[in-house]
Amino acid sequence: MQDSTLAQKRKVFAASAIGTTIEWYDFFIYSTSAALVFSSQFCSAMDPSTALLTTMATTGVTFLARPIGSAVIGHFGDKLGRKKMLILTLGIMGAATFLVGTLPTYDQVGVLAPVLLVVLRFAQGFSAGGEWAGAALVAVEHAPARKRGMWGSASQLGTPLGLLLATALFLLMVTITTPEQFLAWGWRIPSFVSILMVVVGYYIRAKLDESPAFEEIKASHREDRTPLGDVFRQHKRPL
Repeated sequence: MQDSTLAQKRKVFAASAIGTTIEWYDFFIYSTSAALVFSSQFCSAMDPSTALLTTMATTGVTFLARPIGSAVIGHFGDKLGRKKMLILTLGIMGAATFLVGTLPTYDQVGVLAPVLLVVLRFAQGFSAGGEWAGAALVAVEHAPARKRGMWGSASQLGTPLGLLLATALFLLMVTITTPEQFLAWGWRIPSFVSILMVVVGYYIRAKLDESPAFEEIKASHREDRTPLGDVFRQHKRPL
């Protein structure tokens, strides 16, 4: 029984690392595309310098979306379960990234193109905020005694690994396509690959057990309040 429990804990650690890797791969796909092609695809009515600055500025939408996602996903994670919310964040990120790859250009639909781009970037930021906090929480709640710090690092592994994957795939696409092909369709391939990675992430996370801490809360029938609300109610002076 102890070996089975340890195996489950190790599976949680791996799932947290792999899940956040997939999430951050999706997250960095947008940033890389913004630097390389979005200015010509979605802001072609502007001069090149202004278009580049505008598309890079859209990445800043995540600074608004991430804390919102963390608060909302964290709240419902306390009520409905951490596992369900982690699967939800994976789905939101995967869907948003895939849809970025399908977006029409400015020349095709006009100003609707950059508007949709910003909406999808907000969805990515919302998902990333909920994902990182949720994955770290699940890893820590499953961690063996005296190893919570190390296990909490599992979610941190996803950031560099996701960046490496996104960069490597873009490097591959730039290598195997001509500049014209890359601008026409090559930059979209990494977004489409995201769906395959999300399927893998879902398969891994669907097999996890719910967090022991959540099971205790569920069994006790205690009503949990939104942690963000507690911050404003109980810690106004430090805030």
